[in-house]
This record gives sequence, structure tokens and C-alpha cells, in this order.
Amino acid sequence: MTGTERLAQLTSWDADWSGLRVVVTGLGLSGFSAADTLAELGAEVVAVDGQDTPDTRGKADTLRIVGVRDVLLGEQHTTTVPDVGGAAPELIVTSPGWRPDQPLLAAAAAAGIPIWGDVELAWRVRERAGRKTADWLVVTGTNGKTTTVGMVESMLLAAGQRAIACGNVGTPILDAIRDPEGWDTIAVELSSFQLHWTHHIEPAASAVLNIAEDHVDWHGSFEAYCADKARIYEHTRAACLFNEAEPLTLRMVEQADVAEGCRAVSFSTDTPGLSMLGVVDGILVDRAFLENRAHQALELGHLEDLGPIAPQHQVANALAAAGLVRAIGVPPEAVRDGLRAYQPGDHRIQLVAKADDVLWINDSKATNPHAADASLGAFSHVVWIAGGLPKGVSYDELVARHAARLRAVVLIGADPGELSAALGRHAPDVPVLSTAVRDTGDDPSDGHLAMAAAVREADAVARPGDVVLMAPAAASMDQFASYADRGDAFINAVARLMDTKGLGS
Repeated sequence: MTGTERLAQLTSWDADWSGLRVVVTGLGLSGFSAADTLAELGAEVVAVDGQDTPDTRGKADTLRIVGVRDVLLGEQHTTTVPDVGGAAPELIVTSPGWRPDQPLLAAAAAAGIPIWGDVELAWRVRERAGRKTADWLVVTGTNGKTTTVGMVESMLLAAGQRAIACGNVGTPILDAIRDPEGWDTIAVELSSFQLHWTHHIEPAASAVLNIAEDHVDWHGSFEAYCADKARIYEHTRAACLFNEAEPLTLRMVEQADVAEGCRAVSFSTDTPGLSMLGVVDGILVDRAFLENRAHQALELGHLEDLGPIAPQHQVANALAAAGLVRAIGVPPEAVRDGLRAYQPGDHRIQLVAKADDVLWINDSKATNPHAADASLGAFSHVVWIAGGLPKGVSYDELVARHAARLRAVVLIGADPGELSAALGRHAPDVPVLSTAVRDTGDDPSDGHLAMAAAVREADAVARPGDVVLMAPAAASMDQFASYADRGDAFINAVARLMDTKGLGS
């Protein structure tokens, strides 16, 4: 039997994985989970990571204990494909952050060795004797993925299902799949990186929330990024959800090879037409998943069910989540109850303080212009704290669209040149404050000092009725450990400001 023929037969947990020679690249959450899973399945595994640190050495020790054959740490191991037990590997399972042009992966591809991601592996092992096999509801998009899968999970729980949100958020998908009891339904967040390395899944329902320029440095072009996002619709069984306001998402559905009978259903923050979900007089409604949809609509909830701040993109996320669960028969009241029970994650349009009639909002999760566009559009008068690692995107359209609402801009980031130049071109009259908040080195703690200075600058120019919005439109890694670290820096700086001024938050 050839290696290709053997891999084709590996379609359940109970298939014969024993002795399969696998190299796992990367020891982040998903890579560690993949190596651990494959060892449990009886495969012969060699794991590789370019970092030789106390953290990776600790993970290596754990993996060896659970049966991983070897763990190779350091950059010297990431340029060629290692042998497994003296022979070439039959399979590579890669962490999603590893780019296709990474030397080890490029060498594997040139040698004809199949490359999977953790999602592909999870789909292959989802069926197991004596355990429930869950339906998959899958979500991607440039922004809003984590919020949407969280809403989906909340709606499923409200319907009495055993459900979990996993994938590119919180729990690695293989950890969820290995739960001994199994699940009724899992809500899976999928990044463009994960989708690139996923070859075949058959979700019950799928959604692309939105598409904007992002991760061009990883994918090589916007077209390649879109092509990877569009993979999510392939082989969907019940419904493909797309964004009515973004025609590109409809084209993705139209070009997808879906199961017979699968429906295309859109969501909109406006009045819905036939086979749509939308909003009528502040009520979220379903005109897709009911028999008499030509003449009726089902009430799913109210805008107030989304909490005290419900910007337009949050409403769109809620409708996409509702469409996914309605596709598998979740009742309308569970949608409403799920929205009411859902607790948004930190750093996503998070109200931090209100003082002197000024709102302080943390949206550190806005790591690209598309996400920042949604945040800026939710408020009328904004002091904008922005900047960071731009990831090869353009800021011109974002600045031009929102110049009229900007009171001032306070720049953070080690090199805010691209954003500063866009502001000069499209918002020349908006004050731009930056000299006091620049980074002074590579130590992430400098980012916290920069954020504290940015908050002070913003406070100096904010007026009653303004919103101070920290929506960076860029990644965080130039000054902070993560977007969460950046958001925490903002929260802490605002708290110190409130204490200094003798104001409660």
C-alpha cells in the first residue's frame, strides 16, 4: 500500500494510525495538541520547533513522556525535513502560523509529502466508537470570528446542547475532539492560515463574516488570502451564510462545491429579503429558516439583547451566528437567550471608563484596518489611539472614510510611519500626536510606557461627548506580547488616569 493510499483510509479515530511516520511543525497550542493526539493514536512522531526556550523544552519533555519519538528544537532543525525512525515521513502536520514558503514545508511539498493542518487531522479523527460525533458549525472572516463562535456556543447551550467553541480561539480543535463523551455540536473558528492547510471537511453550516485586506505578508496576495478563506464553504451540507453587504462573500458561495441541497443564506443589518436574516425596527428576524418565509419572519431577539454597546458589526456577527444555529434547527428562543447570556471577550469594543462625559473604549482586537473601520464607524467624535505592526496593509481608505469623525489621533507603535502618512494625505487638519509615545527599544514593557503616555495625550484633547477609542488597526507584536497585553496596558493606563483625576471608572 502506498503512503497516499494509507492516508486515504485514515478517516476515523479507530483507523490504523499505528506506525504512521509524521513530522509535526511548531509547538504552539495547535502543534502541541497535534503531536499529543498523534502519539495517542500510535503514530511515530517527530516534532520540530524553531524556538529553543524554557517553554518549548518543557513541552518537549511532556511530549516525550506521552510517546512522541523525538522533539527537535532550534532554527537549525527548520530548514530540512527530518527523518522519522530512519525513514522519510509519510505526513507533515503543521501549525497554522508556518507559512507555505517556510523551508521545511517547502522541501516537504517539493518531495510530495502531504501537509495537513490540525483542522484536517481533527476532521479525520472526529468519529470514534462509543462517542458522539458532533456537527461542525464553522466561521471565518477578517474580523468578528471569535465573537461569532462565542455567540454560536451560547445559543447552542441555551438550546440544551452539549457544545463548545474551539479552533482558532481558546480550546484547540483536537483537544475538543478528544473529549471522551463527545459533543452535539462544535463551533469552530477558522483562520485563513488554518484553512490553507485544510483539504476536506464537511460542516453542517459555514459562514464568511467579511473580507478585507489582511495577512498579505503570509499569503502573498489578497487574492490568495481570499481563496483560502473561501475553502470554508466547500462541501457544506445545510447552509452557507454570507454577508449581504459584501458581494465577494456571495461569489465565494457561488463558486463553492457544496453538498446537494445546501442553501445560500445571507445576513444583513438592514431589512431582510427572502432567505435572509436581518433587522426590522430593532428586532433581529429570520426569513430563511421557516416554511412560510415568503410572507413571514421569525423574531430572534432585540438589539438590546446584545448589551449596552451594539455597533453595526456586532449586530452582523449576531445574525451570522443565528443563521448558523438556525441551519441545524435551533429554536428562535434559544437564539435570543444565547445572545442575552453571551459575555463578550475582553478587548472587543470594551467599555473601560466613562468620566467627564467621555467614553474610553478598548478594542485592541482591532488588529487590521477592517476591524478598526467597524469600531470607528460606531462613534461620532473620536480621539483615536492607533498604530502598531501594519502587516503590509494600506491605511488610506480607512483614514479617508473616517477623517470627519476624528478629533485627534495619538500614534503608538515602534514605526507609525505608514499610518502617519495616510493621515497626512487624507486628514491633514486632524491633530496627530506621536512624539511623546514612541517606543524606546525591543522590551515589551516599553509598550506599556508608550500606552500610558498615549492615554495622557488623549485625555488632554478629549472633549465632553467624545470617545477615546483604542483601535490600533495593526498587530501588537512590535511593542506588546499580544493584543491582550496591549489591551491590558490601555485598561491599566486609563485606571491610573482616573485615579489621578479622582474620578471613578
